[in-house]
Amino acid sequence: MSQAKARRTNNSETTPKYDYLLIVTIAALLIVGLMMVYSATFALGYQLYGQPTYFFVRQLLWAGLGLIAMVVAARIEYHTWRKWSIPIMASALLLLGLVLAVGSDRFGGQRWLLNGSVQPSELAKLAVIIYIADWLSSKGARIRQVTYGLIPFAILLGFVTGLIMLQPDFSTATLIFITAIAMFFIAGGDLWQMIASGILGGATFTLLITRSDYRLARITSFLNPMGDQLGSNYQIRQILIALGSGGITGLGLGASRQKFGYIPASHTDGIFAILGEELGLIGCLIVIALFALLAYRGFRVAMVAPDAFGTVLAAGITCSLIFQALINIAVVTATAPFTGLPLPFISFGGSSLVISMTGVGLVLAVSRGTLPEEVEYPEDQEEMVGRASNDLRRWDRRSRVSRPDRRRLAGNR
Repeated sequence: MSQAKARRTNNSETTPKYDYLLIVTIAALLIVGLMMVYSATFALGYQLYGQPTYFFVRQLLWAGLGLIAMVVAARIEYHTWRKWSIPIMASALLLLGLVLAVGSDRFGGQRWLLNGSVQPSELAKLAVIIYIADWLSSKGARIRQVTYGLIPFAILLGFVTGLIMLQPDFSTATLIFITAIAMFFIAGGDLWQMIASGILGGATFTLLITRSDYRLARITSFLNPMGDQLGSNYQIRQILIALGSGGITGLGLGASRQKFGYIPASHTDGIFAILGEELGLIGCLIVIALFALLAYRGFRVAMVAPDAFGTVLAAGITCSLIFQALINIAVVTATAPFTGLPLPFISFGGSSLVISMTGVGLVLAVSRGTLPEEVEYPEDQEEMVGRASNDLRRWDRRSRVSRPDRRRLAGNR
């Protein structure tokens, strides 16, 4: 097949800068996160280590490392990640295998390396997005072919999520699965392929749930929230008490009562409940609004990206962050079965925070990106119709990725 070549546009008037509104949004989420981590852990830090600021200082250090990672990722020309997508993916698979062999066993799962400092499944989330963005954007319209697109995609996704399930880490595997499916659709997959993937994935996850007593207990508890309130429903009951106690305006920063041993992991999975208790419904809505703004800016970057790889990469990272936030908030508000995903940028945890901020750095790199001087694309990708702002809203058979000349069409934002 002949190849179409895209040339860099050097017009400084149409070359965008960093998405500063996205930067402000992330900064606001970080500030809220640091504030809530200190509030949720000062008693725990004093109890366990004799230092009220024990967890806060560590989160602050991780935030500093995350800022460095974000700045570095934003300054690297994002096509560089495409060149390294295979080594990055291979490294992630190696770490996932290594954690199964020599990883630390905590909270019923073998998910950590280096004495709990590194969680390879967090690294795998970003690695999968980079690799799949490269793989999908190189296929053009051929991803609609079952043997060329859907089957290899399903094998890759099944292998990665399978390694994570062995840890076991059902929630992260689910997040990677739904993020990858969204990327496949954005890259041009047919609706029937998405339905088929959803049915197959849903059947697989249903089988895994029914074969695991503790996962089945979580589903049973979700369906019967008033049962066993001192056993399987204890945590969600305490979380709902915290949310209800906060009311509209909250009890005040630092005034939470449920963080004093009532909510397990109140500084990680349950931090949104502490936020709701202390800052009330208003605080919760502000955080939700910040995530909505993150989604808007992330997808806007994807829609005006200069090429298909940039579109799928930015959309994939945005989907991962927003899906994770939605799942965490849904769990805390008892609208989804309990799972262990942290709230991005807010929950305590180094690996999650650094990887999330690195992902934001990649989105920022796409936001200011231009095409390299000479990049080859499949000819059918040149024929993709319309801008992504129109294509992403269409549920038809046309590809939804960007055209190489979209930046000139978009102009200044």
